[in-house]
Amino acid sequence: MPTKEPAPLDAVIIGAGVVGAACAYYATRAGLSVAVVDRGPVAGGTTGAGEGNLLVSDKEAGPELRLALLSLRLWRELAAALPPQDAVEHELKGGLVVASDERALTALRAFAAGQRTAGVEAHEVPATELRALEPELAPGLAGGFHYPQDAQVQPARAAAALLRAARRQGARVRLGEEVTAVLTDAPGGAVRGVRTPRGDLHAPAVVNAAGTWGGRIAALAGSHLPVLPRRGFVLVTEPLPPGLIRHKVYAADYVADVASDSAALQSSAVVEGTPAGTVLIGATRERVGFDRTLSTEALRRLAAQATALFPALADVHALRAYCGFRPYLPDHLPAIGPDPRVPGLHHACGHEGAGIGLAPATGLLVTAALTGAEPPVPAEPFQPGRFPLPDGTPVTPGALS
Repeated sequence: MPTKEPAPLDAVIIGAGVVGAACAYYATRAGLSVAVVDRGPVAGGTTGAGEGNLLVSDKEAGPELRLALLSLRLWRELAAALPPQDAVEHELKGGLVVASDERALTALRAFAAGQRTAGVEAHEVPATELRALEPELAPGLAGGFHYPQDAQVQPARAAAALLRAARRQGARVRLGEEVTAVLTDAPGGAVRGVRTPRGDLHAPAVVNAAGTWGGRIAALAGSHLPVLPRRGFVLVTEPLPPGLIRHKVYAADYVADVASDSAALQSSAVVEGTPAGTVLIGATRERVGFDRTLSTEALRRLAAQATALFPALADVHALRAYCGFRPYLPDHLPAIGPDPRVPGLHHACGHEGAGIGLAPATGLLVTAALTGAEPPVPAEPFQPGRFPLPDGTPVTPGALS
């Protein structure tokens, strides 16, 4: 009996992290035929080095917050819809942002007021009530804000679950296969697929979900996207008694670090427990290229800041530390949607440290662009063409075609 030929592809998705997996999931659910290609394993890049944050607490009112609120709803729906063997460990743990003094607390109040207008639940917690939420918190803090919508998933499990679901809907997944070229009709012409060492995959659309390597994929297609890696370290403690740390807890200066453009080392304590009992301690940020060298200074800062928040951690052993690279774009917004310079090229990268939280909404936006459907939130702020070419030339649709 002759072998049945696979259906023609509608899109090739480059990247098997959580963003690429979400794009594949929603695209196949919309009836598209897709292939996912990655040079490594599932979640082998930024996703596998993430903490699984689904945060609204660190985002000011604006386009990224709209995307985050949509994604929170979608993650809840996914957690309920995926079969038990594909559990993503969705945990609605809530966030607690604390202020060390009145100046920081005043800034938090203004920040939270703007967030509330966008639909975020933010409840001020007086200093006298902080330890009712987190009994091990250090004394002397000025107060804080509780964000009950903040949640978490296990990022590698989430990416794998979404890919398995996409596969059940017909997606092809090709791992350990590097994309060496994006095929186009001519330089600057429409895409027609990708090339790998195992052969060509032909499709009228290519989705760049390559995370910190998104700029390289854009360049392969003859376009430009200024994605840079921003390194971050995480400390992991020995397993501790359940409930020692109940929320995702961080100091108010973390919000400023997220929005900073500095390339230098920045650190602010983000502390949270996991279902396994270990405590994750982040977060640092620095732009050092793809240098994976262990930074003792970064780890020293993390440990000092975490124990300042939770003195009980002073006698706890750290089992390991790991680093990852956040895909940084200059305006701190991801690039999502069609590339105006190369017809058929779509981008879904540059989420920095929010890719896991924003993945489902990103998948829906990409799918809307691929199918011509109405986007679930305004797509204009995320358009890849907002970045000028390296020589400063403004981007206009068809500029390189």
